Amino acid sequence: MSGSGECRLKGLCIKASPLGENDRLITILTDEQGIVRLAVPGARRPKSSLAAATPLTYLGLQIFGKRNLKSVRQIKILKSYSGLGKNIECLAAAQAITELTFLLVGNNDKQQDYLSCVLAHLDRIYLFKESQEEDIKMLSMSIQSLIHLLAIGGINLPIHHCCKTGEPIIPPIGNWEWSCYFLPSEGFSFIEDPQSNLKINASEVALLQRLLFPELPIKSNGELLGPKKVWLKILFIIETWISTQLEKELSSLKMLREIYS
Repeated sequence: MSGSGECRLKGLCIKASPLGENDRLITILTDEQGIVRLAVPGARRPKSSLAAATPLTYLGLQIFGKRNLKSVRQIKILKSYSGLGKNIECLAAAQAITELTFLLVGNNDKQQDYLSCVLAHLDRIYLFKESQEEDIKMLSMSIQSLIHLLAIGGINLPIHHCCKTGEPIIPPIGNWEWSCYFLPSEGFSFIEDPQSNLKINASEVALLQRLLFPELPIKSNGELLGPKKVWLKILFIIETWISTQLEKELSSLKMLREIYS
């Protein structure tokens, strides 16, 4: 940064709102500074060179000022995800990512790999193509993105060890008598507890554990692993975990549930 307080920054615009008569206030997710709010002078004027400061756009920014609210001098669009509004499923999935980001990342909160993870999942959503038949792939992609971001943000869904005994959870796939219990405030337990509001079988636990991997769980024939009812069950687990741990419900997840129910 120079003496005039100028510096360059890369980040994803996750919110934009009017500021004064012609300006715009943008909220940027960055690697270096977490969430940053910036003023964009004249961005709402016709033909403004700074009009590109819109949500779901990955930007290169030149900023200046020494005050708490710095201003943007130049903008370069690195990638636009504006096409995510092509259908309601993609839009809800993208909104879930931004809603969770506001809960997990604070101002001046350096979160290594968080931005790159967000961009990777937005890329996947952006490239999604609907099939003619009922397709739950976007539901699975949205769920996996939230599981990855929760892990990076420090409130990982603890699916690999019993929260009561500490024993590893190794689901015996094919044994339909085996089960464990979901406790919204603690995780998963072999021991039934008054707090547990859901019982899950071995196949469902195995699917949940696989969602921590980079890729979606796909069968050898190219189909997504797991029926819709199981994915809706996992969505309920994620919704409940987020609302219990962060004391906030994501409206976008309610939208996804309505779409796929």
